[in-house]
Amino acid sequence: MKTPEGRGRGGDAFGLDTIVQVRPDVLFRQLGDEVVALDLQSGKYYGLNEVGSRVWDLLLTPRPLGDVQEALLHEYDVPAGDLWRDLESLVSELVRHGLAEVRA
Repeated sequence: MKTPEGRGRGGDAFGLDTIVQVRPDVLFRQLGDEVVALDLQSGKYYGLNEVGSRVWDLLLTPRPLGDVQEALLHEYDVPAGDLWRDLESLVSELVRHGLAEVRA
């Protein structure tokens, strides 16, 4: 498997070693297989589907995105490259909307 390039700082690219965590000041609630999150700073609500909710759960603890990818590859029947693109896109959106942060 090819290692994704980038570090996730100053751009949209993240690497397998990029550590990401849900921001502690974001309120969220599990509703069935989905998550609804509230950013207290902006007052905006966000919804995540079943797979997005699983990523959210994994990001509640700071961990490298490579670990998140490996966990998801064991749970879902999807090619690694497709999973990485979707994971990177979701994490980029979570960070952009202030729901998650890249850790040093």
